Amino acid sequence: MKKNAVNATLLSLLSVTTFALTTSAQATEAKQTQATTQSANQKMRFDPRNEKFESDHPEQYQSWKDTSKSKHITDALKNDPNMVVLWAGYGFAKDYNAPRGHFYAVTDVRETLRTGGPKDAKSGPMPMACWSCKGPDVPRVIDERGEDGYFEGKWARLGAQIVNPIGCADCHDTQSDDFKKGKPALRVARPYGKRAMDTIGRPFEKQDRFGQQSQVCGQCHVEYYFQKDKKNAVKFPWDNGVTVDEMEAYYDKIGFSDWTHAVSKTPMLKAQHPEYETWQLGIHGKNNVACVDCHMPKVKNKDGKVYTDHKVGNPFDRFDDTCAQCHTQDKKTMMNIVKSRKDKVQEMKLLAEKQIVAAHFEAKAAWDAGATPAEMKDILLDIRHAQWRWDYAIASHGVHMHAPEVALRVLGTAVDRATDARTKLIRLLAKKGITDPVKIPDISTKEAAQKALGMDMKGMNQEKQDFLKTVVPEWDKEAKKREASYPQ
Repeated sequence: MKKNAVNATLLSLLSVTTFALTTSAQATEAKQTQATTQSANQKMRFDPRNEKFESDHPEQYQSWKDTSKSKHITDALKNDPNMVVLWAGYGFAKDYNAPRGHFYAVTDVRETLRTGGPKDAKSGPMPMACWSCKGPDVPRVIDERGEDGYFEGKWARLGAQIVNPIGCADCHDTQSDDFKKGKPALRVARPYGKRAMDTIGRPFEKQDRFGQQSQVCGQCHVEYYFQKDKKNAVKFPWDNGVTVDEMEAYYDKIGFSDWTHAVSKTPMLKAQHPEYETWQLGIHGKNNVACVDCHMPKVKNKDGKVYTDHKVGNPFDRFDDTCAQCHTQDKKTMMNIVKSRKDKVQEMKLLAEKQIVAAHFEAKAAWDAGATPAEMKDILLDIRHAQWRWDYAIASHGVHMHAPEVALRVLGTAVDRATDARTKLIRLLAKKGITDPVKIPDISTKEAAQKALGMDMKGMNQEKQDFLKTVVPEWDKEAKKREASYPQ
């Protein structure tokens, strides 16, 4: 080949290569621009900033903000030390506080000892899924990254992303024309919640207004578990139904357990807060009385305009706008009825706890005496079922109001299962030569129970304080910078 021809060929190849590189660079830049645009649009679709909607919905916003007035923290473990033993080896034995207003959702999950004191994105005891019901940043992140991109990794991985507490975009399509016109524009913002409603034959789009109102609450106020084989993604165990028996059968079939009990070595289930399930099984749910009817009633502002009060709380705080809309009894009479039901549930709760706690320590004694897994199999299943039923009843906040008859029946079966376990344990212990009653250590207070379990509470509290002083401020700083770029 002649020299000029070679040069021409090289120039041609160089030109083609340059064009290809330029075209590739332009394509990459275009994709990045498109991704940025899409990201901005997604942030608009799930704008997590509750204050953004104050001007258009002032009464709703202010009543939502009033949930910040529930500042008091009730230490449930202090009130009932039995629960420290029942949750031995699990995060709830560290601390368990009664829920406060929606305003504190992010604050409380940051401050609980259950989430530990992670120092970086890869440390800490809990998975990302623990953020899932804490605010509208969750559906925003899922929308931007997909469910896999949200759920993977540890709880601290996206701590700077989940900063806005439960609010507007959790329940409303805030960017829709309907919402801007003052209509509710309700939606189930979490895809796994939407799938769960489909599973029980109640697709959100096919529900009437009352059904949709309750389903919006039911995307969070439910029993759920983390799928260990799917990046700890959230799933509601409703494949068989929503009763305690149906969910128990589901968990047993797939062999799921939340943790192994530190005392009895039982593969345990931790009920979360199955309010949606117990509500629909009770008299209110069966008569289509929605969550908002009792917890977020219609009220009037000073100008006589009707709006939905977003200060979610005790119906008795606004008796005339809630209970009195249906019931003819006066407030005192209704409060006495509810107290009577609550006392009965509490009595059965404590009776179940006494039996289950004893079963855990007796199971430990059996293991220590040389019991085999085969000998313990049925006993551990009884303990698992007993505690699951106890937890299903007591973790459902307000069950004495929603479905007291369900709570009493379930707690009765919890006592029954625990009694079965203890009867079998007495026989097994006798077989191993142990006839004296098994001694239970001092668990009379929260501190005594935690000490009996060998828990380093001083170390846990110090770790948490270090985390709150060093890591959380950095999360907030990063979040503030990110949100400054959001559409105004």
